[in-house]
Amino acid sequence: MEKSYQLGLYEKAMPGTLTWYEKLTAAKEAGFDYVEMSIDETDEKLARLHMSTAEMEEIRIAMRETGMMFGSICLSGHRKYPLGDPDPAKQTRSMEIMEDAVGLAAALGIRTIQLAGYDVYYDEGSVETRAAFARNLVKSVLLAACGGVQLGFETMETPFMDTVEKAMHYVDLVRSPYLGVYPDSGNLTNASLIYGKGVLDDMEMGRGYMVALHLKETVPGKYREIPFGMGHVDFAAIAKKAWELGVRRYVGEFWYTGNADWKGDLVFANAFLRRVLDAAAE
Repeated sequence: MEKSYQLGLYEKAMPGTLTWYEKLTAAKEAGFDYVEMSIDETDEKLARLHMSTAEMEEIRIAMRETGMMFGSICLSGHRKYPLGDPDPAKQTRSMEIMEDAVGLAAALGIRTIQLAGYDVYYDEGSVETRAAFARNLVKSVLLAACGGVQLGFETMETPFMDTVEKAMHYVDLVRSPYLGVYPDSGNLTNASLIYGKGVLDDMEMGRGYMVALHLKETVPGKYREIPFGMGHVDFAAIAKKAWELGVRRYVGEFWYTGNADWKGDLVFANAFLRRVLDAAAE
């Protein structure tokens, strides 16, 4: 019987030195259903947007041989080249990244791109950066529509878009079936401490537009590299709410930090997350 949900693994949970085949194999052996590819702001990752035909075929072969898919892309490369950047050249680069990411996803059969919710990251935001973000977002969604690829906003660690409610402002502005919300459980939990609004109430704001959910642990004021079960995220409640909202695709987001037993970390994370997701599905 087909699983009632899919649990993906964030690519950065594994050593970067592994081949595509090795990453897919490790994720499968740990019990995950697919891998979420990372395209971050580093030159190495951005170069993936210009893969040769042979490089893409290597990925297709790895997916066929392992029976595992790269099921989504975490596109955080816009942190360096944001859609709302005050520099027109960087705005142009941001749109090139968007177009290339959609093209890569379509070529590899990847259905979903998680979009970073930043108007700017390294600069101060303004009325102008928010307006540029909105303009370029409309263009981005049309590119996604052409490629048949779903975009979903990640709720971030900056005030511009750290809640589902803020993400929905732009979803409502664009009004396209190709733009939804792909929130981060850890970032939402930290934001709830800032604004005093419950995570579950905030998630409700995205009803009908929740593409998927990042399952990530955090502690107050810290957003990365917290082991599952060692932070303050209420995974059971969040998973139950996500399930009620119709979310059926989840990604365990955590990072390889040099641990020799990184494969053990994958197995632990899979078991931890399956427990809360299985309970939510009951």
